Amino acid sequence: MAERAHQFSYEELLAHGRGELPGQTDARLPAPPMLMFDRITHIADNDGLYGKGSVTAELDVHPDLWFFKCHFIGDPVMPGCLGLDAVWQMTGFFLGWTGSPGRGRALGGEIKMTGQVTDDVKLVEYGIDIKRVMRSRLTLGIADGWVKADGKVIYEAKDLRVGLFTESQLRDQKGA
Repeated sequence: MAERAHQFSYEELLAHGRGELPGQTDARLPAPPMLMFDRITHIADNDGLYGKGSVTAELDVHPDLWFFKCHFIGDPVMPGCLGLDAVWQMTGFFLGWTGSPGRGRALGGEIKMTGQVTDDVKLVEYGIDIKRVMRSRLTLGIADGWVKADGKVIYEAKDLRVGLFTESQLRDQKGA
């Protein structure tokens, strides 16, 4: 088996979203502007707080990012849901990186927000620690995560859940 990468550049993340990254499953990251990080700085399946894997990623913040123009006019702040989506994206990416098939869907979690990302922040860092991965009818990942703005923790997430679903499972959810 080929050695898996443990870091990913922005171009590689874009290729992943298009389904073009060598060795990837059908789980894909979203395309910009919904891709919420510029690079994955670390991914491993045998470390983290629980010894079951971790991912860290970064977003370079620029005052011209799309969400600052509309949320809120005259009071630019990144919507909290986008930071939460980033840690869900990372959890789904981890599941695909470990070889599990399916399309990722966020399934919940608990979040505590104690700060915000404003247009004067320079760097947002994200991290997840995998607590559990269950592989049966679908693959389910459970992780704890955090978001930092210029080194300060501003969100803490517990029991983030992401499932990887097959095409037929997604059709069943739609009632097709």
